[in-house]
Amino acid sequence: MPLRKMKIPFLLLFFLWEAESHAASRPNIILVMADDLGIGDPGCYGNKTIRTPNIDRLASGGVKLTQHLAASPLCTPSRAAFMTGRYPVRSGMASWSRTGVFLFTASSGGLPTNEITFAKLLKDQGYSTALIGKWHLGMSCHSKTDFCHHPLHHGFNYFYGISLTNLRDCKPGEGSVFTTGFKRLVFLPLQIVGVTLLTLAALNCLGLLHVPLGVFFSLLFLAALILTLFLGFLHYFRPLNCFMMRNYEIIQQPMSYDNLTQRLTVEAAQFIQRNTETPFLLVLSYLHVHTALFSSNDFAGKSQHGVYGDAVEEMDWSVGQILNLLDELRLANDTLIYFTSDQGAHVEEVSSKGEIHGGSNGIYKGGKANNWEGGIRVPGILRWPRVIQAGQKIDEPTSNMDIFPTVAKLAGAPLPEDRIIDGRDLMPLLEGKSQRSDHEFLFHYCNAYLNAVRWHPQNSTSIWKAFFFTPNFNPVGSNGCFATHVCFCFGSYVTHHDPPLLFDISKDPRERNPLTPASEPRFYEILKVMQEAADRHTQTLPEVPDQFSWNNFLWKPWLQLCCPSTGLSCQCDREKQDKRLSR
Repeated sequence: MPLRKMKIPFLLLFFLWEAESHAASRPNIILVMADDLGIGDPGCYGNKTIRTPNIDRLASGGVKLTQHLAASPLCTPSRAAFMTGRYPVRSGMASWSRTGVFLFTASSGGLPTNEITFAKLLKDQGYSTALIGKWHLGMSCHSKTDFCHHPLHHGFNYFYGISLTNLRDCKPGEGSVFTTGFKRLVFLPLQIVGVTLLTLAALNCLGLLHVPLGVFFSLLFLAALILTLFLGFLHYFRPLNCFMMRNYEIIQQPMSYDNLTQRLTVEAAQFIQRNTETPFLLVLSYLHVHTALFSSNDFAGKSQHGVYGDAVEEMDWSVGQILNLLDELRLANDTLIYFTSDQGAHVEEVSSKGEIHGGSNGIYKGGKANNWEGGIRVPGILRWPRVIQAGQKIDEPTSNMDIFPTVAKLAGAPLPEDRIIDGRDLMPLLEGKSQRSDHEFLFHYCNAYLNAVRWHPQNSTSIWKAFFFTPNFNPVGSNGCFATHVCFCFGSYVTHHDPPLLFDISKDPRERNPLTPASEPRFYEILKVMQEAADRHTQTLPEVPDQFSWNNFLWKPWLQLCCPSTGLSCQCDREKQDKRLSR
């Protein structure tokens, strides 16, 4: 009997220990993603003038990754890779044409229904899941109510934000991302029609050529049609593509920038407060600092870097609000927080007035839309006070795809066995159980084109990077493709290299000095290993539907979402109405 009495407390202690261990291994998870933030922008990565005390606080309390890489240097494919742990080319979320991101809410392309996101895995494990902010991975397939690509069909219980992205066209007076298209499809045809009309009229008046009246009417009709379509596009693009949603419902069309970051922050805070008793996954995907730039009155004009700095500092404030809330609710020790950007800063972002609207990539070459280090090396910060030692810096190559297997394992979710997962669990590296990244090779894609290979050999400090082609910067000698606003991935826009352009990133992170057989005795041997790795990788890529085919990319009227309104205005503001009712 005494022995039995002794067993009972022992068993109770055992079960309590098991429960505590299980709870510790299933943290709350907050994944924070900035848009177009350069690695040179936060103070913890070396910036001395933009104030980011909260992002810096996050870094000092956890791990700062110095070689954290986006799987793609563009929004849509990078976010697809982040959500699935897979190179975007595997899901058809990488384009073979110029445009590598979705530009219309009523496109039929998007993250395929058969792809598995970390949100779905965690939801299946009992996590409450939410996406606050930007999605940019599609909306519907065949009808505007099927929502096949919507966040709620990819594992999220709750969605508040924008389905597309923040564009200059969404904010009146900020210009347009379609300027090049307007020149080719509107202004040039109008000029041709105008010159043709004048020439025919002159020939007709001089009696050199008899031109039927119907020809003049046809040309005038064509000019009027082009002009009408152009004006219609300018008038309707903003309300049709720039709107806020709550779950499946449009709540603000077009979206208002007034206190937008504050609204996102409040939604994120309320989600956390609703889930203090259950494990949760929150993806807080900021609209900052993609153009059009914006900030509230509390931050406008307060930074040393104009409207861009104002936006960064407002985003940092929002991060601070989340950190403070976790402290107040005593959830900080049991919450894994990850902060990153979807790709590097957009160095070509210069306003019509000559103001620099893009960020800093620090010492690194290039930026958004190309695979020089400035386009893919992004902030990577992780904090989990109960598990991760504070104040660490890790220089090993890691990827935003690594978040998928990392959070899946922490939640107790088995990884899918029917597909290749390219990400690797970060926890051994973060906990100090491993000193090396599990990525021996990483592959850098420019849209759907394999652009470069990264190799970190075992038992070596070298990190080799071989480019099969590089973008042609313009003007020559600049640090970007300013003539086209972003760098393209094929044709006359790139220079192919045979043999590939080789760098040792560990010694030359600025990528200024390509190696040669004279400067690197193992030059051809290194390239041979990297080419073989690239060949093995490409053999694992089955053909999949192209989500960026013209059929999937272009606007489809029957997929267009529009809130109930009078006429064809597609305008409503339920947020303002709800505030009035609550008073």
